[in-house]
Amino acid sequence: MQTNDRHPVLLVHGLNDRATVFAKMAPRLVELGWPVYDINLQPNNGKLGLDRLAEQVAELVDRTFAPNEAIDLVGFSMGGLVSRYYIQRLGGIDRVRRFVTISSPNQGTKVAYLSQNLGCVQMQPGSEFLEDLNRDDTWLKQLNVTTMWTPYDLMIVPASSSQIPTVKEVILPVPLHPWMLTDSRSIQAVVEALSEPLKAQPKKAELRSLEVR
Repeated sequence: MQTNDRHPVLLVHGLNDRATVFAKMAPRLVELGWPVYDINLQPNNGKLGLDRLAEQVAELVDRTFAPNEAIDLVGFSMGGLVSRYYIQRLGGIDRVRRFVTISSPNQGTKVAYLSQNLGCVQMQPGSEFLEDLNRDDTWLKQLNVTTMWTPYDLMIVPASSSQIPTVKEVILPVPLHPWMLTDSRSIQAVVEALSEPLKAQPKKAELRSLEVR
């Protein structure tokens, strides 16, 4: 891997988590030479909409990195959707080059029906929030996207809801949802995803044609 392809990596945690959930993954990435950053979303319990949490990601990126500096994003669980909103709706598409979702409810999770907090409602299958994001596939043409999930996940129900059609998929037999951040196989899969050669960036004319389809 070329060093100029080793972008800063921003880690985005999930529901009821803090950045400390990356306590095993982050040091490994640093050891391999990545500059690693994280964020503590406030509040972390779903009371605030995921779009508003994505604004916190946008603010951190603007405050931390140079205006034209490319970054890579790794989003765990709810953090994957927060990251997607940043990429797809808040201009992150111009900054992010590689994006990894880990056990994120990209198609929703039935567990979200247990709460009426706005962020949880947005994670329910068929929510307006998810339908809006999933109708838009323009971003997939520009980024290296990898989705990782375990068939034994009891937080993402069904577990296959972590899938994003047409992107690279890594399925790991990890027993529990939170262990997707600590299992050595998961960490290695993230390393490999962040090491992939970048896609060629589409020309502006190609992007315009995708937007008007």
